[in-house]
Amino acid sequence: MRIALGSDHRGFQIKGKLITLLTADGHEVEDYGTHSDQPVDYPDFAVTVAKRVAEGAVERGILICGTGFGMAIAANKFKGVRAAACSDEVMAEMCRRHNDVNILCLPGDLIGDRPVGDLVRVWLATEFEGGRHQRRVEKIRAIEST
Repeated sequence: MRIALGSDHRGFQIKGKLITLLTADGHEVEDYGTHSDQPVDYPDFAVTVAKRVAEGAVERGILICGTGFGMAIAANKFKGVRAAACSDEVMAEMCRRHNDVNILCLPGDLIGDRPVGDLVRVWLATEFEGGRHQRRVEKIRAIEST
């Protein structure tokens, strides 16, 4: 799978670990920064990754900031993007299963020492259920058109 990654300074360390993990798992990774722990503004990175997802250049995106909330807010401004902040495997599974989320937003400050790889692998492996959830996603798409 082709995956775009971006983070601010608070997610820089986790992003590096994810690049290693995703590459080892056979995914193609596009790293859009940041490339250090120097303070930066998270919307700059959310925009780049969200554009790649919205235009279909990548299948999924992963964004990391302090809480994941700011990245999700910024990414969700783009038509076709469904971004969600998740901090555990259950949230990661359910956002894919029920909402067809295509950008995972992680909380760099809240993950701590827990292995983030399991959460990301669950999110990548979970399929969208469709059915009644498809109707709801279509309603979200209709909102984007207004």
